[in-house]
Amino acid sequence: MAETATPEQVLERDNKSTRWIAVLEKFGVMMFLFLLILFFALQNERFLSVRNIFNILADVSVYGIMAVGMTFVILTAGIDLSIGSLMALCSMCGAVAIKGVGETRYSVGNPLTFGGFSWLVALLICLAVGTAAGYVQGKASTWLRVPPFIVTLGGMTVWRGATLVIGGGSPVSGFDPGYKWWGSGMIFQRIPVPVLVFLIVVVAGFILLRCTRYGRQVYAVGGNPEAARLSGLRLERIFTSVYVIMGFLAGLAGFLLSARLSSAEAVAGEGYELRVIASVVIGGTSLFGGLGGVAGTVVGTVLIGVLLNGLVIMNVNPYYQQVIIGIIIVLAVAFDTFVKSRRGRTPGR
Repeated sequence: MAETATPEQVLERDNKSTRWIAVLEKFGVMMFLFLLILFFALQNERFLSVRNIFNILADVSVYGIMAVGMTFVILTAGIDLSIGSLMALCSMCGAVAIKGVGETRYSVGNPLTFGGFSWLVALLICLAVGTAAGYVQGKASTWLRVPPFIVTLGGMTVWRGATLVIGGGSPVSGFDPGYKWWGSGMIFQRIPVPVLVFLIVVVAGFILLRCTRYGRQVYAVGGNPEAARLSGLRLERIFTSVYVIMGFLAGLAGFLLSARLSSAEAVAGEGYELRVIASVVIGGTSLFGGLGGVAGTVVGTVLIGVLLNGLVIMNVNPYYQQVIIGIIIVLAVAFDTFVKSRRGRTPGR
């Protein structure tokens, strides 16, 4: 005759299961990243070389900066599908401002006079355009009561079209050395400048989320917007602010990308939406809002970079790389939903 488990045994079994889930939720991504590094290191001894490590960090810096901004957006249960197009628009606006729109756009160096500060002019324009676009999208979502998915989906097309109009469908290239330094320069002859900028953004984002009143408000709005509203928080202002942050960082990323390539192109940033969202979700930030943080996003960003770099070293077809990233996103979201169901929470806002 089969034995029937006592209530105490059932409770103990459930507690053990919950503890394992908690451990996987907290350290699962780190464990997966370690296993990936170990696997690729065994496949190719050059994978763990100092040069390749900094190559990985430099590659992830551009979309990693935007991933920090996307963390704020997703924490409020929002989404931004326009970041790749917005990044291209920002870089094009900055490049056109310092190179002009005629034949000077292809000349080497800076045909306009800015006293050696063409990079500063371009940077300020990139940041201004990105911030303004983020504000417009945030307000469009709150004022018109249109879901962020739809607003930013439309923005993805609008910003890409605006980039083509401003650039005339052609790239702008040939920046001066001061501009290009921000994309290809080195600090202490070892650390790429974009990596240092990425680190600064990460630290600032972490402090803003974890150590300020504003950060607590972002978590409150994402966790339970109705309770946040009843407690006196101005939801529309907070929702708009996260898109402003996202736009600002998209402008910064656009500046660094154009500096690194020494060219601003209308097709820049295509597919970056996938990488950025994947980095945030894989890093443990819930698409349902209220859970996650910048630290996990950094791990997710590095994981994507390690995966792509390792696949390139192994000569894997680039088309399969997108397939693999897509599968990882689905698995990450499925695990997030499973954890919430075990906690007795209902996904959604």
